[in-house]
Amino acid sequence: MQGLIVLIDLTAVAVFAASGALVASRKQMDLIGFGLMASLTGVGGGTLRDLLLGRAVFWVADAKPLAVCLVVALVLFFTAHVIQRRFQVLLWADGIGIAIYGVMGAELARLSGAGPLVAIVMGMMTATFGGLIRDVICGETPLVLRKEVYATCAVLAAAVHTGLVFAGIPLEAAALSGFAAGFALRALGIVRGLSLPVYKGRPGKEY
Repeated sequence: MQGLIVLIDLTAVAVFAASGALVASRKQMDLIGFGLMASLTGVGGGTLRDLLLGRAVFWVADAKPLAVCLVVALVLFFTAHVIQRRFQVLLWADGIGIAIYGVMGAELARLSGAGPLVAIVMGMMTATFGGLIRDVICGETPLVLRKEVYATCAVLAAAVHTGLVFAGIPLEAAALSGFAAGFALRALGIVRGLSLPVYKGRPGKEY
């Protein structure tokens, strides 16, 4: 089971690193910029998670995630031009990443002794923080602030996974269900522009 968790974690790192490298390609950065953006996006959310949970930061304890980020950056530096619709690829890569990391963040928080609510919040933060750093540094409107659902997808993935695990459902089934729920909601946001209701300003009452 530990090996499966490591594999899933590296997959999420690679997907997020790819989204960071694709933003670097849109900004026409050099190879160092590609490596920086891929690394910040790939490990940023997990770094925040581990610091808050008092765990050893995962890429410091084991450099494989960082190596994955750098390899992805190198590959995309030479191949990103092949992808004609890079922003759409970025959205879908990010969607896969937030669903995986929503589940992973929640599970690692649970294994650290956190209760259900904290686990869900950790899943959301793990899934969104790396992308937030990427977009802020690159001067883009953060995906988490766009109208269509984004952070909500991470919350859903984490909540479904956490709820099923605490209900006694086997870990593999809970994780797969959480990923499917989070990714399906993000797909609706991308394809249909699905969004949550927003606050509408109203004049205050005069007394």
